[in-house]
Amino acid sequence: MDSDDLDEFSEEEEEEEGARKRKRRVRSSRAKKSPAKNASPRKKRRTTTQAGSDYEDEDALELAEGQEVVGVVVQAPKTGRVPPGQVSRNTLDFLRELARPECNDRGWFKLHGTFYTLPDAKQGGGGSDELMIEPVYRAAEQEWKDFVEAFTDLLVEADPQIPPLPPKDVIHRIYRDVRFSNDKTPYKTGFSASFSRSGRKGIFAHLNVAVKPNGESLIAAGAWCPGKNELQTIRNNIMRNPARLRAVISAPEFVGYFGEPRPHPKGARRSLWGFEDELKTAPKGVDKNHKDIDLLKLRTFAVIHRFPDEVVLEPGFREELARVVRVARPFVHCLNDMMTIPPDDDDDDNGSGGEEEGEEGDGEE
Repeated sequence: MDSDDLDEFSEEEEEEEGARKRKRRVRSSRAKKSPAKNASPRKKRRTTTQAGSDYEDEDALELAEGQEVVGVVVQAPKTGRVPPGQVSRNTLDFLRELARPECNDRGWFKLHGTFYTLPDAKQGGGGSDELMIEPVYRAAEQEWKDFVEAFTDLLVEADPQIPPLPPKDVIHRIYRDVRFSNDKTPYKTGFSASFSRSGRKGIFAHLNVAVKPNGESLIAAGAWCPGKNELQTIRNNIMRNPARLRAVISAPEFVGYFGEPRPHPKGARRSLWGFEDELKTAPKGVDKNHKDIDLLKLRTFAVIHRFPDEVVLEPGFREELARVVRVARPFVHCLNDMMTIPPDDDDDDNGSGGEEEGEEGDGEE
C-alpha cells in the first residue's frame, strides 16, 4: 500500500507550527511597513470558492513597495468547477500531473504559483521571505476541504462515534515528510483525510478517504501498524475468542466491498490480508499450528475499497462513501474494542489453552 494513500497520522505538527510562525512574521512585517491608514489597499489572499474568484488574474494583484512577481504563473482553470461537496475533473487532472516524476518537484510546483518577495520579512532585518500562493493547487485544495466538510455531515450520521471535526483537523498536508526517507519526492500525489474517535490521530481504528486519479481513490478502514501494546491486546483477544471479528469480516455486504474473509492463495491483497508487514510465520509465543494463525500473523488490520474516476466525479460520491462507512462500522468498532478491552483471563473459550507456557513459534514480533 502506498504511503500517499494511507498517510502517516503524525507527520504534520512540526511543519504546521513552522508555517504558523512564518505567517506571523509576514503579517508583522506588513504591519510595520504600512505608511498610513489611507494608503492604497492591497488585495489579500482569498479563501472562498465562489465561481471565478480566486487567483485567476495576475494583473489584478496590487503589489506593495518591494514586492515582485517571480516566475511564470499558471492560473487556476476558470471552467470545470463544481459545487461544494463534489470533486472536479480539474482536481484529478492536477493530481495526475503531479504524479509525473518531472512534475513532482519544487520547480514545477513553483510554476503553478505566484511568489512575492518580502524584503526584511525576517525579524532583525537583513533577510527576505516569500509568500507562496499557488492558484492551481489552492483551487484544488479548497475543493477538497469543501468536499471533506460536506462528507463529514454524512459520516457522523453513519458512525456516531466519530466527532464532527472541521476539515483542518482531519485533512493531511500534500507535503511529504522526507527527513528520514530515501525517496525525496516532495509532494504526495493525492488528497486524503482520516477520521476516528480521536480525530486524525490516536490509537483508535481509522477511516481514511483518499482521492487520487487513475482508479486509485479509496476508502480504507482499520488499524495500520498499531502500537506494541494495542497489537498484543488484539492478538490476545483473537486467541481468547475470534468469533466477533470473524463474523464481521464474513458478512455478505462486507465481503462485497472488501473481499473474501481469507488470505489470497498468492498473497495478494484481499480483506485483511496481503499487507507487506504481515508475518511470514507465527508471532513469538504462538503455536504455528494455532487455528487462528491467519489472523495472528497480521500486524495491520485494515481493509480497502477503491473507486474508478467516473464514480469519484459523480455528485453522489460522498453518499457512496457513507454507504461504505456503514458497512465498515462494525469492523471499526470491533477493532476499537479489541485494542482497548483486555481479554478475560478466566474465559478460555476459543482461547490459547492448548499452548504451554513459554512455547514459541518460529516467528517474531
